[in-house]
This record gives sequence, structure tokens and C-alpha cells, in this order.
Amino acid sequence: MSDTILVEIVGLKYSECSPFPCDENRTCGLSECHPSGKLTKAFEALEKVLKETYGDRVNVRLTLIDDQVPDHIRTILEKEYPPVPMVLVNGKLIRIGRIALDRIKNEITAYL
Repeated sequence: MSDTILVEIVGLKYSECSPFPCDENRTCGLSECHPSGKLTKAFEALEKVLKETYGDRVNVRLTLIDDQVPDHIRTILEKEYPPVPMVLVNGKLIRIGRIALDRIKNEITAYL
């Protein structure tokens, strides 16, 4: 069990939040960012929902790798070749490849 859970979303500033269309059939669980399909908008929507749900028990961070890749992200990229956007929960790579609220909440619950 962790005192504060860190959810880190890693991607590119102008990238999409998912390989799937942002339309009425979306399965990400977020609505505030619709219909942008953009990572930064989806991050803002995700952060809002997670703060409303978990309060101070969860910190949410967006790490953009357009200009610089932090060492901990570089290590994951070199070893795992994960899809982007990446989702990390307490530093653990969650192989989602998109922002998906239910999957992220399930991972958070495992730490509570």
C-alpha cells in the first residue's frame, strides 16, 4: 500500500490520446475532452476525474517527451518498447497504449 499513488501519462504534446476515434463510440470513460482526441485535453479530463474520485491520494503527472526524455522513461522505452501514450502507476508500466479511465482506476485500486 502506498500513501500517495502517482499516475504518470507519457506522450507527445500534439499526439492523440488513443489509436481509436474520439466519437460517440469511444470507450475511454472521459467526456470533457471529447471530441478533441488530443493527449493534453484527455490528460486534463483524466486529472479532474481522478482528483474528484481519489482526492489527495492520487497525484497525476503529464510527461511530454517531445524535447527531452527523462531517464526513467528512457529506460522503459529501451527495455519495453511500449505504445504511446504510456501509462505508469507508481512507476509500473501499464500496457494500455491509450488513456482509459476504467483501466487506470483498476490499477489505482490495486494500490489502495
